[in-house]
Amino acid sequence: MPRISKEKGESLNFYKYICQRIGSEEVVRVRRLTFVISDIGQNETIITSGSKGEGLNFNSSDLDIMFIDPYARVYESETEVVKKGGRLSFIMNTDETQPCFTQLYLVTHHQTRKLFFEDSGGFLNVLEMNQLRYVLSSEQYKQFCMSHYCLDNIPKKVHGPCITSENDEHDFVWCLKCDAWICQAKPWVRRPRTAWPSPELISKIISCGVLFVPIGCKGSINENIEWRISFSVAEKFLLFSFSHTQLLCYAMLKILLKELVEKHEDLKGLLCSYFIKTLMFWISEETDPSVWRPDNILPCFMASLKRLLYCVRYSILSHYFIPENNLFLLRFNTNNKEKIITILTNFIDKELIVLHPLRLYKIIKTSLTNPPNP
Repeated sequence: MPRISKEKGESLNFYKYICQRIGSEEVVRVRRLTFVISDIGQNETIITSGSKGEGLNFNSSDLDIMFIDPYARVYESETEVVKKGGRLSFIMNTDETQPCFTQLYLVTHHQTRKLFFEDSGGFLNVLEMNQLRYVLSSEQYKQFCMSHYCLDNIPKKVHGPCITSENDEHDFVWCLKCDAWICQAKPWVRRPRTAWPSPELISKIISCGVLFVPIGCKGSINENIEWRISFSVAEKFLLFSFSHTQLLCYAMLKILLKELVEKHEDLKGLLCSYFIKTLMFWISEETDPSVWRPDNILPCFMASLKRLLYCVRYSILSHYFIPENNLFLLRFNTNNKEKIITILTNFIDKELIVLHPLRLYKIIKTSLTNPPNP
Protein backbone atom coordinates (compact mmCIF):
# COMPACT_ATOMS: atom_id res chain seq x y z
CA MET A 1 0.00 0.00 0.00
CA PRO A 2 1.43 3.42 -0.92
CA ARG A 3 2.52 5.50 2.05
CA ILE A 4 0.11 8.32 1.29
CA SER A 5 -2.83 5.90 1.42
CA LYS A 6 -1.61 4.59 4.76
CA GLU A 7 -1.39 8.12 6.15
CA LYS A 8 -4.91 8.88 4.96
CA GLY A 9 -6.10 5.62 6.49
CA GLU A 10 -4.52 6.58 9.81
CA SER A 11 -6.23 9.95 9.67
CA LEU A 12 -9.63 8.42 8.86
CA ASN A 13 -9.31 5.92 11.70
CA PHE A 14 -8.30 8.67 14.09
CA TYR A 15 -11.13 10.92 12.89
CA LYS A 16 -13.65 8.17 13.60
CA TYR A 17 -12.14 7.58 17.02
CA ILE A 18 -12.30 11.19 18.17
CA CYS A 19 -15.82 11.56 16.75
CA GLN A 20 -16.77 8.74 19.13
CA ARG A 21 -14.94 10.38 22.03
CA ILE A 22 -15.67 14.08 21.41
CA GLY A 23 -18.87 13.91 19.36
CA SER A 24 -20.00 13.51 15.78
CA GLU A 25 -20.98 16.46 13.61
CA GLU A 26 -24.64 15.79 14.41
CA VAL A 27 -24.05 15.53 18.15
CA VAL A 28 -22.17 18.86 18.14
CA ARG A 29 -25.01 20.47 16.17
CA VAL A 30 -27.57 19.35 18.77
CA ARG A 31 -25.45 20.64 21.65
CA ARG A 32 -25.07 24.04 20.01
CA LEU A 33 -28.75 24.28 19.14
CA THR A 34 -29.66 23.86 22.80
CA PHE A 35 -27.68 26.97 23.78
CA VAL A 36 -28.68 28.97 20.69
CA ILE A 37 -32.35 28.46 21.54
CA SER A 38 -31.62 29.51 25.11
CA ASP A 39 -29.88 32.69 23.89
CA ILE A 40 -32.73 33.60 21.55
CA GLY A 41 -35.22 33.18 24.38
CA GLN A 42 -33.44 35.90 26.35
CA ASN A 43 -34.11 38.70 23.81
CA GLU A 44 -30.45 38.91 22.77
CA THR A 45 -29.30 39.96 26.24
CA ILE A 46 -27.51 36.67 26.98
CA ILE A 47 -24.68 35.04 25.04
CA THR A 48 -23.38 31.59 25.93
CA SER A 49 -19.82 30.63 25.11
CA GLY A 50 -17.04 28.47 26.55
CA SER A 51 -16.47 24.88 25.47
CA LYS A 52 -20.06 23.81 26.09
CA GLY A 53 -21.45 26.74 24.13
CA GLU A 54 -19.09 25.79 21.30
CA GLY A 55 -20.54 22.29 21.15
CA LEU A 56 -17.77 20.50 23.05
CA ASN A 57 -18.65 18.49 26.11
CA PHE A 58 -15.69 16.73 27.65
CA ASN A 59 -14.52 16.54 31.24
CA SER A 60 -12.96 20.00 31.44
CA SER A 61 -15.68 21.78 29.44
CA ASP A 62 -16.88 25.06 30.91
CA LEU A 63 -19.84 27.32 30.25
CA ASP A 64 -19.40 31.08 29.99
CA ILE A 65 -22.48 33.31 30.14
CA MET A 66 -22.33 36.93 29.04
CA PHE A 67 -25.08 39.37 30.02
CA ILE A 68 -25.46 42.49 27.88
CA ASP A 69 -26.38 45.48 30.04
CA PRO A 70 -29.70 46.76 28.64
CA TYR A 71 -29.35 50.12 30.38
CA ALA A 72 -26.22 51.32 28.59
CA ARG A 73 -24.80 51.61 25.07
CA VAL A 74 -21.34 52.48 23.80
CA TYR A 75 -20.54 54.69 20.79
CA GLU A 76 -17.35 55.83 19.09
CA SER A 77 -18.41 59.49 19.02
CA GLU A 78 -21.16 61.69 20.44
CA THR A 79 -22.55 62.29 16.94
CA GLU A 80 -23.53 58.60 16.78
CA VAL A 81 -25.42 58.58 20.08
CA VAL A 82 -28.99 57.36 19.87
CA LYS A 83 -30.93 58.69 22.85
CA LYS A 84 -33.27 56.19 24.39
CA GLY A 85 -35.23 56.67 27.60
CA GLY A 86 -33.64 55.06 30.63
CA ARG A 87 -30.44 54.13 28.79
CA LEU A 88 -27.06 55.73 29.41
CA SER A 89 -24.60 56.51 26.63
CA PHE A 90 -20.84 56.11 26.81
CA ILE A 91 -18.15 57.23 24.36
CA MET A 92 -14.98 55.27 23.63
CA ASN A 93 -11.65 56.94 24.40
CA THR A 94 -8.61 55.00 23.16
CA ASP A 95 -6.09 57.86 23.28
CA GLU A 96 -4.34 56.51 26.38
CA THR A 97 -5.01 52.76 26.08
CA GLN A 98 -3.30 49.80 24.48
CA PRO A 99 -4.89 48.19 21.38
CA CYS A 100 -8.03 46.22 22.29
CA PHE A 101 -8.75 48.40 25.33
CA THR A 102 -10.67 51.61 25.86
CA GLN A 103 -12.00 53.97 28.49
CA LEU A 104 -15.73 54.73 28.51
CA TYR A 105 -16.74 58.34 29.11
CA LEU A 106 -20.26 59.23 30.14
CA VAL A 107 -21.96 61.40 27.51
CA THR A 108 -22.03 64.98 28.81
CA HIS A 109 -25.82 65.37 28.94
CA HIS A 110 -25.91 62.83 31.79
CA GLN A 111 -25.32 65.17 34.73
CA THR A 112 -24.97 62.58 37.49
CA ARG A 113 -22.15 60.51 38.83
CA LYS A 114 -24.44 58.22 40.83
CA LEU A 115 -26.18 56.70 37.80
CA PHE A 116 -29.03 54.33 38.44
CA PHE A 117 -27.17 51.74 40.48
CA GLU A 118 -29.28 51.89 43.59
CA ASP A 119 -27.97 50.19 46.71
CA SER A 120 -29.54 49.58 50.10
CA GLY A 121 -27.38 52.38 51.46
CA GLY A 122 -28.12 54.82 48.65
CA PHE A 123 -26.21 54.68 45.34
CA LEU A 124 -23.04 52.92 44.38
CA ASN A 125 -20.53 55.18 42.69
CA VAL A 126 -19.27 53.41 39.55
CA LEU A 127 -17.89 56.55 37.92
CA GLU A 128 -14.53 58.23 38.39
CA MET A 129 -13.38 61.65 37.31
CA ASN A 130 -10.72 61.59 34.59
CA GLN A 131 -9.64 64.67 32.61
CA LEU A 132 -12.70 66.59 33.83
CA ARG A 133 -15.07 63.90 32.55
CA TYR A 134 -16.76 60.97 34.21
CA VAL A 135 -15.42 57.58 33.17
CA LEU A 136 -17.05 54.24 33.94
CA SER A 137 -14.92 52.20 36.34
CA SER A 138 -14.58 48.59 35.17
CA GLU A 139 -13.54 47.53 38.66
CA GLN A 140 -16.49 49.15 40.43
CA TYR A 141 -18.92 47.95 37.78
CA LYS A 142 -17.74 44.39 38.27
CA GLN A 143 -18.06 44.64 42.04
CA PHE A 144 -21.56 46.06 41.66
CA CYS A 145 -22.61 43.17 39.40
CA MET A 146 -21.24 40.62 41.84
CA SER A 147 -23.13 42.09 44.77
CA HIS A 148 -26.42 42.82 42.96
CA TYR A 149 -26.92 40.32 40.17
CA CYS A 150 -25.47 37.13 41.64
CA LEU A 151 -27.42 34.96 44.06
CA ASP A 152 -26.12 35.33 47.61
CA ASN A 153 -26.22 31.58 48.28
CA ILE A 154 -23.83 30.78 45.41
CA PRO A 155 -20.11 30.97 46.31
CA LYS A 156 -18.33 33.21 43.81
CA LYS A 157 -15.07 34.98 43.08
CA VAL A 158 -13.75 37.51 40.60
CA HIS A 159 -11.63 36.02 37.82
CA GLY A 160 -10.47 38.52 35.23
CA PRO A 161 -13.60 40.17 33.80
CA CYS A 162 -15.75 37.29 35.06
CA ILE A 163 -17.56 36.38 38.20
CA THR A 164 -16.81 32.69 38.61
CA SER A 165 -18.60 30.01 40.58
CA GLU A 166 -16.47 28.51 43.35
CA ASN A 167 -16.00 25.23 41.46
CA ASP A 168 -14.83 27.13 38.33
CA GLU A 169 -17.56 25.45 36.28
CA HIS A 170 -19.36 28.65 35.25
CA ASP A 171 -18.12 32.12 34.35
CA PHE A 172 -20.54 35.05 34.33
CA VAL A 173 -19.64 38.40 32.83
CA TRP A 174 -21.73 41.56 32.51
CA CYS A 175 -20.77 43.64 29.52
CA LEU A 176 -21.70 46.73 27.50
CA LYS A 177 -22.41 46.75 23.77
CA CYS A 178 -21.65 48.94 20.78
CA ASP A 179 -24.04 48.20 17.92
CA ALA A 180 -21.54 49.35 15.27
CA TRP A 181 -18.30 47.73 14.10
CA ILE A 182 -15.54 49.89 15.61
CA CYS A 183 -12.70 51.58 13.70
CA GLN A 184 -9.93 49.57 15.41
CA ALA A 185 -11.31 46.38 13.84
CA LYS A 186 -12.18 47.73 10.38
CA PRO A 187 -8.89 46.54 8.78
CA TRP A 188 -10.01 42.98 9.60
CA VAL A 189 -12.97 43.38 7.23
CA ARG A 190 -10.87 44.05 4.15
CA ARG A 191 -7.53 42.36 4.77
CA PRO A 192 -6.36 39.73 2.22
CA ARG A 193 -7.36 36.14 3.03
CA THR A 194 -7.60 32.78 1.28
CA ALA A 195 -11.30 31.90 1.35
CA TRP A 196 -12.32 31.91 5.00
CA PRO A 197 -14.26 33.58 6.43
CA SER A 198 -16.63 34.15 3.55
CA PRO A 199 -17.88 37.65 2.61
CA GLU A 200 -21.36 36.62 3.82
CA LEU A 201 -19.99 35.61 7.22
CA ILE A 202 -17.96 38.82 7.49
CA SER A 203 -21.10 40.86 6.77
CA LYS A 204 -23.03 38.98 9.42
CA ILE A 205 -20.27 39.51 11.97
CA ILE A 206 -19.88 43.27 11.49
CA SER A 207 -23.65 43.74 11.79
CA CYS A 208 -23.46 42.43 15.37
CA GLY A 209 -21.14 45.12 16.68
CA VAL A 210 -18.76 44.52 19.60
CA LEU A 211 -18.86 44.12 23.38
CA PHE A 212 -16.89 45.63 26.26
CA VAL A 213 -15.98 43.55 29.30
CA PRO A 214 -14.87 45.00 32.65
CA ILE A 215 -11.13 44.48 32.77
CA GLY A 216 -8.24 46.80 31.95
CA CYS A 217 -4.84 46.21 30.44
CA LYS A 218 -2.63 44.54 33.04
CA GLY A 219 -0.02 46.96 34.34
CA SER A 220 -1.71 50.07 32.97
CA ILE A 221 -1.82 53.06 35.33
CA ASN A 222 -5.53 53.33 34.44
CA GLU A 223 -6.25 49.61 34.63
CA ASN A 224 -9.29 50.02 36.90
CA ILE A 225 -11.07 52.37 34.46
CA GLU A 226 -10.25 50.52 31.24
CA TRP A 227 -12.48 48.04 29.41
CA ARG A 228 -11.42 45.26 27.06
CA ILE A 229 -13.03 45.17 23.64
CA SER A 230 -14.62 41.75 23.18
CA PHE A 231 -15.50 39.98 19.94
CA SER A 232 -17.26 37.03 21.57
CA VAL A 233 -20.25 37.13 19.21
CA ALA A 234 -17.99 37.28 16.14
CA GLU A 235 -15.84 34.45 17.51
CA LYS A 236 -18.90 32.31 18.05
CA PHE A 237 -19.98 32.79 14.42
CA LEU A 238 -16.47 31.97 13.21
CA LEU A 239 -16.21 28.83 15.31
CA PHE A 240 -19.64 27.65 14.18
CA SER A 241 -18.44 27.98 10.58
CA PHE A 242 -15.60 25.49 11.18
CA SER A 243 -15.77 22.15 9.42
CA HIS A 244 -15.94 19.25 11.84
CA THR A 245 -12.28 18.48 11.15
CA GLN A 246 -11.32 22.04 12.16
CA LEU A 247 -13.39 21.80 15.32
CA LEU A 248 -11.80 18.48 16.27
CA CYS A 249 -8.30 19.90 15.74
CA TYR A 250 -9.25 22.81 18.01
CA ALA A 251 -10.62 20.40 20.62
CA MET A 252 -7.49 18.23 20.45
CA LEU A 253 -5.22 21.23 20.99
CA LYS A 254 -7.22 22.14 24.09
CA ILE A 255 -7.02 18.56 25.38
CA LEU A 256 -3.30 18.35 24.67
CA LEU A 257 -2.60 21.52 26.63
CA LYS A 258 -4.65 20.28 29.55
CA GLU A 259 -2.93 16.90 29.65
CA LEU A 260 0.64 17.97 28.86
CA VAL A 261 1.07 21.61 29.91
CA GLU A 262 -1.50 22.26 32.64
CA LYS A 263 -0.18 19.30 34.64
CA HIS A 264 2.76 21.51 35.58
CA GLU A 265 1.84 23.89 38.38
CA ASP A 266 4.16 26.64 37.15
CA LEU A 267 2.61 26.54 33.65
CA LYS A 268 -1.08 26.67 34.61
CA GLY A 269 -3.01 29.41 32.86
CA LEU A 270 -0.18 30.43 30.55
CA LEU A 271 -1.83 28.94 27.46
CA CYS A 272 -5.58 29.41 27.77
CA SER A 273 -8.36 28.28 25.43
CA TYR A 274 -8.70 31.78 23.99
CA PHE A 275 -5.15 31.61 22.65
CA ILE A 276 -5.89 28.26 20.99
CA LYS A 277 -9.04 29.68 19.42
CA THR A 278 -7.11 32.71 18.12
CA LEU A 279 -4.43 30.44 16.70
CA MET A 280 -7.05 28.35 14.89
CA PHE A 281 -8.65 31.48 13.41
CA TRP A 282 -5.34 32.60 11.93
CA ILE A 283 -4.52 29.16 10.54
CA SER A 284 -8.01 28.82 9.06
CA GLU A 285 -7.80 32.22 7.39
CA GLU A 286 -4.46 31.35 5.79
CA THR A 287 -5.40 27.81 4.67
CA ASP A 288 -7.52 26.57 1.82
CA PRO A 289 -10.72 25.13 3.35
CA SER A 290 -10.28 21.93 1.27
CA VAL A 291 -7.33 20.99 3.49
CA TRP A 292 -9.60 20.39 6.50
CA ARG A 293 -10.74 16.86 5.59
CA PRO A 294 -11.21 13.77 7.79
CA ASP A 295 -8.48 11.93 5.84
CA ASN A 296 -6.07 14.80 6.55
CA ILE A 297 -6.82 15.46 10.21
CA LEU A 298 -3.48 14.23 11.60
CA PRO A 299 -1.33 16.46 9.32
CA CYS A 300 -3.69 19.37 10.07
CA PHE A 301 -3.38 18.81 13.79
CA MET A 302 0.40 18.49 13.71
CA ALA A 303 0.67 21.65 11.57
CA SER A 304 -1.48 23.52 14.12
CA LEU A 305 0.70 22.26 16.96
CA LYS A 306 3.86 23.38 15.16
CA ARG A 307 2.31 26.81 14.68
CA LEU A 308 1.62 27.01 18.41
CA LEU A 309 5.22 26.05 19.12
CA TYR A 310 6.41 28.81 16.79
CA CYS A 311 4.19 31.39 18.52
CA VAL A 312 5.50 30.43 21.96
CA ARG A 313 9.13 30.36 20.82
CA TYR A 314 8.94 33.88 19.41
CA SER A 315 6.37 35.22 21.93
CA ILE A 316 4.01 36.39 19.20
CA LEU A 317 0.31 35.69 18.86
CA SER A 318 -1.58 38.57 17.31
CA HIS A 319 -5.17 39.24 18.30
CA TYR A 320 -7.32 38.01 15.42
CA PHE A 321 -9.39 41.19 14.99
CA ILE A 322 -6.88 43.78 16.22
CA PRO A 323 -3.41 42.38 15.36
CA GLU A 324 -1.63 45.33 17.00
CA ASN A 325 -2.43 43.58 20.28
CA ASN A 326 0.16 40.84 20.81
CA LEU A 327 -1.48 38.38 23.21
CA PHE A 328 1.92 36.85 24.06
CA LEU A 329 3.66 40.14 24.86
CA LEU A 330 5.42 39.69 28.25
CA ARG A 331 3.43 36.48 28.69
CA PHE A 332 6.36 34.19 29.45
CA ASN A 333 9.60 34.32 31.36
CA THR A 334 12.72 32.45 30.24
CA ASN A 335 12.05 29.40 32.39
CA ASN A 336 8.39 28.75 31.65
CA LYS A 337 8.84 29.49 27.96
CA GLU A 338 11.64 26.93 27.62
CA LYS A 339 9.62 24.40 29.57
CA ILE A 340 6.61 24.75 27.24
CA ILE A 341 8.86 24.59 24.17
CA THR A 342 10.45 21.39 25.45
CA ILE A 343 7.06 19.77 26.17
CA LEU A 344 5.64 20.64 22.74
CA THR A 345 8.85 19.74 20.87
CA ASN A 346 9.08 16.34 22.56
CA PHE A 347 5.48 15.55 21.69
CA ILE A 348 5.86 16.63 18.05
CA ASP A 349 9.08 14.64 17.59
CA LYS A 350 7.55 11.48 19.02
CA GLU A 351 4.40 11.78 16.93
CA LEU A 352 6.38 12.28 13.72
CA ILE A 353 8.64 9.27 14.35
CA VAL A 354 5.78 6.75 14.38
CA LEU A 355 3.00 6.55 11.84
CA HIS A 356 0.38 5.37 14.31
CA PRO A 357 -0.39 8.19 16.82
CA LEU A 358 -0.50 5.95 19.88
CA ARG A 359 0.41 8.71 22.33
CA LEU A 360 -2.32 10.97 20.98
CA TYR A 361 -4.90 8.19 21.34
CA LYS A 362 -3.79 7.65 24.93
CA ILE A 363 -4.00 11.35 25.83
CA ILE A 364 -7.50 11.69 24.40
CA LYS A 365 -8.67 8.49 26.10
CA THR A 366 -7.28 9.73 29.44
CA SER A 367 -8.92 13.13 29.13
CA LEU A 368 -12.28 11.88 27.87
CA THR A 369 -13.24 9.19 30.36
CA ASN A 370 -16.94 9.42 29.51
CA PRO A 371 -18.60 8.96 26.09
CA PRO A 372 -19.96 12.17 24.52
CA ASN A 373 -23.48 13.27 25.32
CA PRO A 374 -25.57 15.88 23.52
